[in-house]
Amino acid sequence: MVWINRPAGLARRAWTVNRPLAGTAALMALVLAVALVGLLTDSRSITGQPAWAKPARFALSISLYTLTLLWLLTFVRGHDRLVRAVSRVTAVSLTVEMALIAGAAASGTTSHFNFATPTATAVWLTMAAFIVATWVMALTTVVLLLRQRVGPPVFAWGLRLGAGVCCLGMAVAFLMTLPTARQRAAVANGQGLSIVGAHTVGPADGGAGLPVTDWSTLGGDLRIPHFLGLHALQVLPLIGFLLATLPRRIPEGRRVALMWIAALAYLGLVLTLTWQALRSQPVTAPDAATVAVLMALGAVTGTAAALVVRRPVR
Repeated sequence: MVWINRPAGLARRAWTVNRPLAGTAALMALVLAVALVGLLTDSRSITGQPAWAKPARFALSISLYTLTLLWLLTFVRGHDRLVRAVSRVTAVSLTVEMALIAGAAASGTTSHFNFATPTATAVWLTMAAFIVATWVMALTTVVLLLRQRVGPPVFAWGLRLGAGVCCLGMAVAFLMTLPTARQRAAVANGQGLSIVGAHTVGPADGGAGLPVTDWSTLGGDLRIPHFLGLHALQVLPLIGFLLATLPRRIPEGRRVALMWIAALAYLGLVLTLTWQALRSQPVTAPDAATVAVLMALGAVTGTAAALVVRRPVR
């Protein structure tokens, strides 16, 4: 595989292959270091969490995303201009987003959904525009991978399906930008809004949450399916790689079928968690309907995989 190399040469190879994305990943590592110092020295809190928690999480997430995207683009041949466009637009968009998030944290305010002042509004609308640009580039990557021949086929489908589910996970974030029921009621009563949108469904942002992630334990939280969907970019290619290492007596078509089953199960989990969050239900307290759907998803996935594995080889 072209992505397997000695650790000492990975950084040099990444810089040589794709400077925009490699440089962004390196910059995010620096931002993460600054944010960790901020967590230790800055006692302020924003929406109930340490001021530098969001910059730290975003720096880590952006670094992982850009490195994975860099790796995916190494499989694309014959579309150099599009690869450069995807790399540069993604690098610029995520760098601007990170700068605005860190700037808001340094000034002691929230960056997302903030319409409290003209400056805050401009920051949020700028972030939103660059987020859309990042999503369009991710979708372009899916199209490039669909048009590209990569071997073995099961690994190729792991790349394509991982990028596709990742795009859907990104799209979940657009639901966060919609006014909440409480915000719509306030507008109906003629009140102005300083915040439009939220991570949580039901309670306002800033309530009790899980450690580190801050995912709400009081209501639904759209960050959970968003997070899971994003990391399909790493999980599904890994599954494709593992399926490619199965004994050669297992036909390639059967491996591809298992890859599709895994991807559809992963997608089903993302959709189920989105449905759960939209019903104002904490991930820590699923109701009977959610449990039933999860059990059905597991049963269907297990049955489909068993049928593929146990089917006699012709």
